[in-house]
Amino acid sequence: MDRNNGVVIVGAGHAGVQLAASLREEGYAGAITLLSDDPRAPYQRPPLSKAYMKREADAEALILRGPAFYEQKAVDLRRGVEALAIDRAARVVRLMTGDSVGYDALVLATGGQARAFPVPGADLAGVHALRDMGDAEALRHKLETSKSVVVVGAGFIGLEFAAVAAKAGLKTSVVEVAPRVMGRAVSSTISDFYAQAHRGFGVDLHLGVGVGAIKGKDGQACGVRLADGRVLPADFVVVGIGVVARDGLAKAAGLDCPNGVRVDARLATRDPHVFAIGDVALHPNAFGHREMRLESVQNATDQARALARTLTGKPTDYMALPWFWSDQGDLKLQMVGLADTASTFVTRGDPATRAFSVLGFDAGGRLVSVESVNKAADHMIGRKLIPMQAKLTPAQAADTSFDLKTLARG
Repeated sequence: MDRNNGVVIVGAGHAGVQLAASLREEGYAGAITLLSDDPRAPYQRPPLSKAYMKREADAEALILRGPAFYEQKAVDLRRGVEALAIDRAARVVRLMTGDSVGYDALVLATGGQARAFPVPGADLAGVHALRDMGDAEALRHKLETSKSVVVVGAGFIGLEFAAVAAKAGLKTSVVEVAPRVMGRAVSSTISDFYAQAHRGFGVDLHLGVGVGAIKGKDGQACGVRLADGRVLPADFVVVGIGVVARDGLAKAAGLDCPNGVRVDARLATRDPHVFAIGDVALHPNAFGHREMRLESVQNATDQARALARTLTGKPTDYMALPWFWSDQGDLKLQMVGLADTASTFVTRGDPATRAFSVLGFDAGGRLVSVESVNKAADHMIGRKLIPMQAKLTPAQAADTSFDLKTLARG
């Protein structure tokens, strides 16, 4: 790679900031420009629906790297500067300031944005997403000034917020069009356990029903009308129906974006000077056996590390094992591997103890996923067993006397 214009990174979330750090760690001495359309210092997003929402962490605790990092590592962080267009022929990014910045390598780490909710009333005041610090600040205030909330969507974000709201004393309802909670991400055993747990938290779950409209009064949301005609009153509404890739910049530049920015195993687009990492990258995943976008800190940071090696002359395929986590009430869910690649699941431990794991095996009998509730040790063992393709049978996995730790040592 040339060293004249250097590397330009669009997006300063986990992926973008990690790439800047990893480039220096790999010995890259050229210019690094990090563009962020957010005027705030780069920060972590996952705690927004967890520790930050519960006021267990303030905004300063969420900062990804202190200001000294950018100066010490000679990273040109430009906050509050939006990238408007990419001129691939000239290798230039045009900015909202009217300036342009040239690149030898351009990395899109633009992340995702909350999926729009196409129902009447979605534009009323009091209808919120939970994606960035501004959203989180508004919702923390709502928790202190409201008595009821309806959460649309029983994915991780929706359930994390619902648990916080119920604990804060709000009448909390969750509406999910699918028949079970977290249905696209976890096994039915985990899903059923969390549905029961949330009811125990005081959350009213409405599963298998859609939303017809958000009702309003004087321009303010006051409830949700379900597709079956029932109305759930609410002082405010939180919509968490998923994330879409922020790939508009790439699309406008003529890059392939069927669901995010399509990249190869080395995270390169069909333009050899343009790459994508993090939530926006549609990549061939070795563990999912298909192209996919993964919305996780692990994926963002591991892709950044792999790309840093490639950009410094050490071509590296992205092969990292996916893992995720979610804090809901007193329950910490940790997942490794992809449960949707499993065809057989066994439970290790007793769910009644609120500390157990579910292990998933594919049709060939290989361990492909471990979902752990308040069982951090099982999660860490799973992160070793899956890549090593350990010889473990479902019967052994279900037997708590069978020593997984010894098996993980090889």
